Amino acid sequence: MADKTRGTTLFVFFRFSAFLFCLLLAPVPTSSHRPKLRFGLNGEFKILQVADMHFANGATTRCLDVLPPQKAHCSDLNTTVFMSRVIAAEKPDLIVFTGDNIFGFDVKDPVKSMNAAFAPAIASKIPWVAILGNHDQESTLTRQELMKHIVKLPNTLSQVNPPEAAHYIDGFGNYNLQIRGAAESSLQNKSVLNLYFLDSGDYSSVPYMEGYDWVKTSQQFWFERTSKRLQRVYNAEPNPQQGTAPGLAYFHIPLPEFWSFDSKNATKGVRQEGTYSASTNSGFFTTLVTRGDVKSVFVGHDHVNDFCGKLKGLNLCYGGGFGYHAYGKAGWERRARVVVAELNKKKGDVKAIRTWKRLDDQHLSVIDAQVLWTSSVNGSVASRL
Repeated sequence: MADKTRGTTLFVFFRFSAFLFCLLLAPVPTSSHRPKLRFGLNGEFKILQVADMHFANGATTRCLDVLPPQKAHCSDLNTTVFMSRVIAAEKPDLIVFTGDNIFGFDVKDPVKSMNAAFAPAIASKIPWVAILGNHDQESTLTRQELMKHIVKLPNTLSQVNPPEAAHYIDGFGNYNLQIRGAAESSLQNKSVLNLYFLDSGDYSSVPYMEGYDWVKTSQQFWFERTSKRLQRVYNAEPNPQQGTAPGLAYFHIPLPEFWSFDSKNATKGVRQEGTYSASTNSGFFTTLVTRGDVKSVFVGHDHVNDFCGKLKGLNLCYGGGFGYHAYGKAGWERRARVVVAELNKKKGDVKAIRTWKRLDDQHLSVIDAQVLWTSSVNGSVASRL
């Protein structure tokens, strides 16, 4: 098995070396040519979350926290192979990287490392997006420079910041994506699922408030304005809808409210370490609950937590650690989270949101399948489970 794994990683190394060379020559699509996302004719939209790759320098970067038989030949390429396998198995409509994509302290060239980290997603030609964690900028590029590089890569829908808020919003990598209804349906030109991506920062710059950063007031203001605008469009002609389209939020550092759960009261998954959130509570959880459209929050950061818990009707979910150069737990497989939204066949709006996880084992095992949210019985007003 070790020889087979080594052969696979060497093959991937040479294949992706050639791919990365071609990547440097690829034309960058303009925003007007980037694809608009919509539900498939099967009535589903599938998202693959990749949390905490901690990619560094490829084949020369060793794995952390793996079993003794894995150590000799385990490297960043194991992360690459896992991503290629899970993309092929799930065939998502969108891939979301939720930060710590590279581990800046160990990176020799952040541009090359970023390109290599995202290479399987780019090769798949599936639309993808990325936000930053607290380690991405710990090399030679700032957070702004990293996002400016990311948005130039092929097939990405990432944004540095929303144009209408660029003059006031904190951070880099705050944006919204709208998922339209299925083609040829009555809602084909209306967003029926809204995705919010936010930069939760890296480390606090406020004196006497040490520790990790948080989603700032300016970002919450942008979120509220965007959410209200999308609701107005959802309720307006043509084909006005009642209530709000459901939303999902992705960022890196968990909210303090994640502390509300352990392995006993979480709906699915486990807690195996603390919640390393900011030392202050920014109130973003309250903002999300008050607006009511976001049904689930997805984060990374704490690699060996992978639970979902529900607090005041809002699901708080960890992705689980994905990368092999990130700390983990030997014998506890690296993993990815999958989220699927399903349409109401008659009305064309979203009726349910489900999730599960894929493990990097021989069979890419599926675990912890659960329903996060369903619409009300009459479908007119969204209500949380």
